[in-house]
Amino acid sequence: MRNFIAFLAGAALGGLVGGTLAILMAPYSGEELRSKAQDRFVEVRSQVTEAAASRRAELEQQLQALRSPNRPTAP
Repeated sequence: MRNFIAFLAGAALGGLVGGTLAILMAPYSGEELRSKAQDRFVEVRSQVTEAAASRRAELEQQLQALRSPNRPTAP
């Protein structure tokens, strides 16, 4: 039981020290970091939307080609 309590105390102290260092060593303020994260999210969402639209158009063309009545038949 004593080892378990020592482990918990060490984990709590490590978490506290790690959290404090992360806050002190952060390259941006909280507001600036949130702004950068939001900008990146908007950029990624735009890229994903564009890629999905492109892929959808490609698949619709393939479907149209498969549905066309004058496609070549297999020998």
